[in-house]
Amino acid sequence: MPPEVVEAMSKAALSSVNMVELQAAASRIIADNTGAEAGYVTAGAASGLTLGAAAIMAGLDPGNMDRLPDTTGMKNGFIIAREHRNGYDHSIRLSGAKLVEVGMDEVGAGAGARQVEAWEYEAAITDDTAGIAYVATPTSQPPLPRVVEIAHAHGLPVLVDAAAELPPISNLKHFIDQGADLVAFSGGKAIRGPQSTGILCGRRDLIASVALQHLDMDEHFDIWEPPADFIPKDKLVGIPRHGIGRGFKVSREEIVGLLTALKLFANSRSGPSMEELRGYLEYVVDGLSGLAVEPTVKVPDGEGFPTLHLRLDTDTLGRSAFEISGVLKQGSPGIFVNEGSLRNDTLVINPMNLDQARTEALTERFRAALSSSD
Repeated sequence: MPPEVVEAMSKAALSSVNMVELQAAASRIIADNTGAEAGYVTAGAASGLTLGAAAIMAGLDPGNMDRLPDTTGMKNGFIIAREHRNGYDHSIRLSGAKLVEVGMDEVGAGAGARQVEAWEYEAAITDDTAGIAYVATPTSQPPLPRVVEIAHAHGLPVLVDAAAELPPISNLKHFIDQGADLVAFSGGKAIRGPQSTGILCGRRDLIASVALQHLDMDEHFDIWEPPADFIPKDKLVGIPRHGIGRGFKVSREEIVGLLTALKLFANSRSGPSMEELRGYLEYVVDGLSGLAVEPTVKVPDGEGFPTLHLRLDTDTLGRSAFEISGVLKQGSPGIFVNEGSLRNDTLVINPMNLDQARTEALTERFRAALSSSD
């Protein structure tokens, strides 16, 4: 985290605050930076997905909020492309939502050329459909605006998982601009806020439902006065008991830290530049000269992070990429590479957490692991 974030969190730790007012203030700051109507600081993007799904199903009905995750008799279906599914959709199911798959992931299975298509979403809509879940990546299909168009034509909201879609900075507003009703981002990663935080932004009524299902609701309704631009008390018949999101507490220190980090990130002041990060990776490349490895620095189009791909000559090394990765993990300091390409004998390094000292330590560890055949 940037020093400014650490300092802000330390100061916040010395204060006592009204958490409803603090989250309301956070909502305004998040809205300013995302273009959404409102926002909320969550306990990571995953809890944002749970709270977002809960808000879509329960709305501002405290009776429905109290029932979750029992969704019997409620609209509880969330349409999702089969190729969008991953371990994090557990967070949506945690709310009581039922996932309805569309598409066949023929490309992933090597059995066809077509990805999920827009008409498949529309064909899956029934009276039980509560919303559509969409996982955003640079290659996600069909395009989000087309999915939004179909959803809104049927009065359905779209919940977008964009946890790892920063940078570019422009993505803070991109998905909202495309019509998404709720968007979840990680508060750690590129934003460099507390690792346990996330951002949920979107429609004001849905964020109000999120707040009601997350905050301490040990209140008397008659004398409870939340900020009117955050929670519309006049639209409520009462308030729920502690909601399904109560276990996803976010401390005042985390909220203040995340907001500080968000402001820095939005103004391109949150960490090393892309040029600096690429320089760290080039340093590693130079340091591995003469070893049985073919290094390639890959720079994506736009503002994404550069990555270093190390293709290992496993015949010369006498070890597989899995074995080398295991050696790196167990060393001191431990080195944890992206393991998505190990089957292709490739280690992938993301420079997000590097500085010069760490880069030098990383290079030494790589040289040791790739020089030894023990």
